[in-house]
Parts: sequence; structure tokens; C-alpha cells
Amino acid sequence: MAKRPESSVGYSVTIPPPQQGTAQSPIFSPPPFPATTGPIFPPPPIVQPNQIPSPSMKTPNLPSPANGVRTGSPAPHLSTPPGPPVFSSPLQPAAVPFRTSPATPQPVAYSSASSLPTSSPPQFSNGSVDLHHQSSDATEDWTPATESPNVLFSAHKVLKQKKLANIPSLGFGALVSSGREMSPGPQMIQRDPHRCHNCGAYANHYSNILPGSGQWQCVICRDLNGSEGDYVASSKEELRNVPELSLPSVDYVQTGNKRPGFFPVSDSRVSAPVVLVIDECLDEPHLQHLQSSLHAFVDSLPPTTRLGIVTYGSTVSVYDFSEESVASADVFPGNKSPDQESLKALIYGTGIYLSPMHASLPVAHSIFSSFRPYKLDIAEASRDRCLGTAVEVASAIIQGPSAEMSQGVVKRSGGNSRIIVCAGGPNTCGPGSVPYSFSHPNYAHMEKISLKWMETLGREVFRKNTVVDILCAGTCPVRVPVLQPLAKASGGVLILHDDFGEAFGVNLQRASGRAAGSHGLLEVRCSEDIFVSQVVGPGEEAHVDSNETFKNDDALVIQMLSVEETQSFALSMETKRDIKRDFVYFQFAFKFSDVYQSDITRVITVRLPTVDSVSSYLESVQDEVAAVLIAKRTLLRAKYANDALDMRVTVDERIKEITSKFGSQMPKSKLYRFPRELSVLPELLFHLRRGPLLGSILGHEDERSVLRNLFLNAGFDLSLRMVAPRCLMHRQGGTFEELPAYDLAMQSDAAVVLDHGTDVFIWLGAELDAQEGKGAAALAACRTLAEELTEVRFPAPRILAFKEGSSQARYFVSRLIPAHKDPPYEQKMRMKKMRKKN
Repeated sequence: MAKRPESSVGYSVTIPPPQQGTAQSPIFSPPPFPATTGPIFPPPPIVQPNQIPSPSMKTPNLPSPANGVRTGSPAPHLSTPPGPPVFSSPLQPAAVPFRTSPATPQPVAYSSASSLPTSSPPQFSNGSVDLHHQSSDATEDWTPATESPNVLFSAHKVLKQKKLANIPSLGFGALVSSGREMSPGPQMIQRDPHRCHNCGAYANHYSNILPGSGQWQCVICRDLNGSEGDYVASSKEELRNVPELSLPSVDYVQTGNKRPGFFPVSDSRVSAPVVLVIDECLDEPHLQHLQSSLHAFVDSLPPTTRLGIVTYGSTVSVYDFSEESVASADVFPGNKSPDQESLKALIYGTGIYLSPMHASLPVAHSIFSSFRPYKLDIAEASRDRCLGTAVEVASAIIQGPSAEMSQGVVKRSGGNSRIIVCAGGPNTCGPGSVPYSFSHPNYAHMEKISLKWMETLGREVFRKNTVVDILCAGTCPVRVPVLQPLAKASGGVLILHDDFGEAFGVNLQRASGRAAGSHGLLEVRCSEDIFVSQVVGPGEEAHVDSNETFKNDDALVIQMLSVEETQSFALSMETKRDIKRDFVYFQFAFKFSDVYQSDITRVITVRLPTVDSVSSYLESVQDEVAAVLIAKRTLLRAKYANDALDMRVTVDERIKEITSKFGSQMPKSKLYRFPRELSVLPELLFHLRRGPLLGSILGHEDERSVLRNLFLNAGFDLSLRMVAPRCLMHRQGGTFEELPAYDLAMQSDAAVVLDHGTDVFIWLGAELDAQEGKGAAALAACRTLAEELTEVRFPAPRILAFKEGSSQARYFVSRLIPAHKDPPYEQKMRMKKMRKKN
């Protein structure tokens, strides 16, 4: 892959505290953080191994587990390297036992199934806020049935003191995602929501209600509003039957679309079309793998999915599904953008370029079988590839004849359409291309033009409700900086693969079915004392219609480039002044069109208590959520390799400032103890500092750039694993024990699974491998576990297995915190072996 830097994908908004009566004005720049020489890390605390930690729940002051691993606070003076954990048997079973699979390793299953994150924030009982003009006898508290997993706060309490709450080293914020369908899902309400006439907030289960008149009080601005009689009740008990007054998350659904000229699809089962844009300049080994993945891909598609196939090299070929006996294609020149007359002749011709799978599966297989390897004697990086032109043609056939209709109306199926590019090399021909060689005298200027053109194409494709995903594979550099703007601007992703084999095929399948909707907007409203200072995620500032119907709506509105369950927004928040009230409120409203042509407004309301006690606040901090938010803010500034080095120092400085601001001073000393309430946070940040996102584990900058872009847009579960790996040891009976991610976990009589988000490693000890049958069974169980852990993850990770003593095992060892030190005689033997090799 090309060894060139790429700016991080991420929507960064820095918003100053709004003045009274003025709207917020986002400024696109991350807040500065001092980068000075930091301390050496303290011994990180150990995760309790007798259970799988919940991503958002936190149990302070954990007792010592049965295996002797202590979970206390770090060493007080921040001056020693991480110390090794103490292992002693018996180990406790994992919270979820996994069965032992047969001895034969099982392949990764092709599956489009999805599941929700397993955690949700703690519940807070509903309370009342005094009404401005009169009190209500209908404000008795009741506990919501469930909290939404779509919002994870870094702490479950908020500090009242502005000076302490706004300390940037720890910070306060939330991870917010539109989320997949829940089980049980949000209550659906098929009517217009009741909204505050002043600020636009939605009525919710924290609103005070006057049952006699049906009036309700807004939790954001505290104004009274009418309900058109919907909230009139004879008693407060009746109000519990109103969904938005009893649940923290509800969906308002409108099946009648109000967009002028929109033509809903009669068969709601018809999914959005998918167009494959395939590189035809591949050598035979790569082509064979790609063909196998493509055959498996079309076999996995739902029968109603409409598929298009486009290939590109020096020309662009659009395959016709009306020809059953032979693979037939219409060809466009690749050195220029297609003209409108040619596209019109294609679209209005007799060919079928988008066809449902139930009618065209044999034709698709015959097309894939007709592909032939590249024959000319030209190096891979120098072959003509008109990727930009191919995407333009693919976008045109998706839009179809509707482009000629009046008022620019687009007839389409539900959700975003998908263009999935299968690339094996750089774009070197036609619009958006770059020269073959970096030594070209005009390369820098041409690359700049290419970047702009690709971004413009991505925005145009996005305007047509289409997303471009670019799946790269092979050993040829693909010039990541040039391709990334196309994927980013359209709301898609760019992923690197080693080859076109199994992992590529799984990602191909998951990319085609992961969209949840289109036309997405996210509105964020907070209590008057709090504002959103920065946003990181797959979106951009939305330009709201100036004819707003609400007088004082200070909501932050974000345009979502795509509405997908695998993505999230990281919101950093600050307080404007010292908070006087006992509670603060946050409301998140996702607006999008789903695959059934319905307009959805998903409203999530959260209330957090405010506290004066710093200790009480720190007890409520969710270490894992806080670590992910810190990592996203840090990675946003690590655009290039040198930036990553600076950010490692920033992480050190962050630990130092948290210690000085929130820690306690040791008696008779100038040193401070790290706050015991944040026992897990230092280890998570230590993993961030040395891992693939900021460290030097990966081979070159392109890989790090792609990982950073994925991380900045990823949901909580994947983000947490990309920051800190999860280590699971195989035990007797087919169960797995979770251990701290230290290299002492590599026992010769055990098998270990290490989940690092985009990579899953399996390590097999030499003693276990030598035992006939047991080694194979343990390896198969580990593979099954890895597949279960990553069944719905996108991108699908590589699953790599190593044996103790093999050279490849270094990839596993590099992800673990070094805690094992060889005896002196082993060190001497290793040095002698290294000298002999040299």
C-alpha cells in the first residue's frame, strides 16, 4: 500500500459558549491541548478477570478477585513502568461460556445478522422540576422501563463547579449513535410529536404534566406548552400509557412522505441497489480470490436486492443482465467523464443494468466467471485504472431515468444505495487520477487537483443518496490519500485487506447490507448551563432552514452522511457557568428515512444529577467510555506520523494533569496519587499510547491512516477494542477466562484469543500444541469464539493464528503489555542467536 499520509476522517466542531439570545456558531477546529514532556506511566490497574466487564457499567472499589489479581489504584508517584499481574489458580469462568467446537477449524460465516451493544447506561429515577406558574399533582416519579443503548455518557453525574467540570484532561461528553433495531425496539408513535414552542425540544418522560389541562413543561427551557388534549387525563396513572411520557426512547413514524414529488416504492421489501465497481487489472492469483469472494457475495444477497456490475481498467464496462448466454457489456472511455448523451443512450436503451437477484443470479455468476487476468507486461502500480470514471457511471445507472424528471425528483428504494469499489491499485487514468510515479515533476499539484475532484465526486454521489465504500486488497499501493476523500464525502469507508480472500468477502457482504437509512439529521439539545464544544464523527454541520418555527432553538444540528448502526458521534461538552440545579437534561433527536420509506424521528432524553463532591463525580465516571472519548479527541489531531508522536506525549500529559487536578497529595511529599476512582482509565490510555492507533506496531502510515479514519467514525464497541485489546484464555470444558492484556497470559499449556478490533489473534502454546488432539480442539474453539465475538462487526477483522515460537507470533506479542522478563541466561542465548543471524 502507498506510504503516504492521509488526514483523519472526522467531523470536528469547536463551539464557543453562546451568548444569551444568540445562536451557536460552530468553528471547525479541535481545541488545543498542551503537549509537554510527560511522566512515565504508573503501573496500570488490572481488569477483574472473573467476569467480562460491561462497556458502560462501573463498580467502584472492586474487591480482590479469587485469582489474586488486585484492582487497586495505580502507584502514587507516576514513576515506575507497568508491573506484571499475579496469576494464581483457579481462574473464574467467563461471564458467557463458549462451547468447544469440533477439532476442524470453522470458516467465518457470511451473515448479515446484527445485534445491539450489550450494555446501557444506569437508570435514573424520574423526578420533577418546579413548574413556573403552578405545581402539578401528576409529577410522581417512576423508573423508565429501559435506558437507550444509543447514548453512553462518560460520567453519570455532572460537576456543578465550572472550573472543575471543564478540565480538558478528563473532560465530559457522550457517544451517540442512531443504533440498529432494538429488541424490544423503541415504542413507535404514528403521530406528530409534541414540541416546545420556544426551543423545539420534545415532550418526554421527564416533563412535568398538568393532567387537567394537558399542559407540559419543557425540560430544556422550562416553558409551558399545550398538548392539543393528548395529555389530558383524569389521573396521573393514565399518563403512563403515553409512550413518550414513560419511555426514555421513542420513534415517531410518518409513513406519508412530505417531500414533493417523492414516489414511494410499492414493495417495501425491495432494498436499495448495490453496484459493484471492480478492478479488472488484477494478476491471476488475486483475480481467483476475488472471483471466489464475488460468487459467495451474490449467493448471500437477498432475492430482492438489485445488483449492478461495472468493471474498470483503461475503459469502463457496464454489464447487461438481459443477456443470459454470454457476458455482455457496454463500454465507455476511461480517460474522461461520461457525457450526458452517452449516459442517456445507456439508461434509455434496451439493456438491464440493475436487476434483482432472484431473476439474475445465474447471469451474475457467468459475468464473474468471464473475468480474465491482466495480460500486459506492466507493473501493477503503472496499469491504467479509471476508478473515478467508473464511479461516475455507476452513480448514473443507480439514479436512472429519474434524472430527467421534473423538479429533480429521484425515484429510489429505501435507504442509501451502495457503490462498492473492489480496488487492487491506484487511480491512474482519467479524472481524479494521479501519475504512476511519485517522482513525476508535477505530482504534488496533480495530487491536490485529484483530492479536490474526488471530494466533489463524493459529495455529488451523496446528494444522490448513494454511499461509496472502497475495499482495497493486494500488495499494490492504492494511494490512500487520493481515494479517502471519495469515501469520506459520500459517507462510506475505505478498508485495506491483505488479499481478496475470506476477510474481503465478509466485508463485501457486510458493506452491502449495513445501511439503516438516509437523509439523516442529528439534533442535540442540552440544559441551558451546558453546551457541546466539539463533535467527532461521520457528519458535518447542517445548514438549517432559516424559516425556523421555534423562537429560541439553540440545538446543535448535524447532517449525518449515512445512517448506520456501526457509527457514532463523540460529543464533548462543557459548562457555561456554575450549575445551580440538581439535574441537567440532554435530548438527542435522530431524523432519517428508513428502508421502508418512512420518516423516523428517534428521540432519546437523558437526565443526569449534578453534584458538588469531586469524589462522587469520579465514582460515576465510566472509564471505558471516557477513554474512547479521549482517544477520539486525540486521534483527530494525529493526522500524520509526526502528529502521532506528539499525541503520545499528550496522553502522558493528560495522565499527569488528571493526577494533579483530581488526585490527592501524598503526606509529607509533593507527589500526588492518581484518583483511585479511575482505576481502569490509565491502563486503557496506556494501550492507546502504544497500540496501532498511535504507536509503531503497524508497518506504514497508510495502514495507520485507514485505522484512524475507521476509529473516528466507529461505534463504542469497536472503538473500545481498537483502543485496548481484550484477552481471553481457553480453559478446560470449552470456557474462556478474561485476563489482563499482559504477555504473562502466554502460558505454554494454554491457548489465548486477543481481540484488537480490526484484528483478532489466536496464540497456541507449545505444550498444548504437542498434546495430540487437544491442541487442534483448542484452536478450533478459539476460532469459533473469534467468529462469535466478531459476527456482526464491520469491518470484519482478520483472524490470525500463531504457534508459540513462530516468527509470526510477534504480531500477537506486540499487542500485549510487556510484563514478562526473561532470566539472564535466556537473554544471553537470545542475543547469541541474533548475532548468528546477523
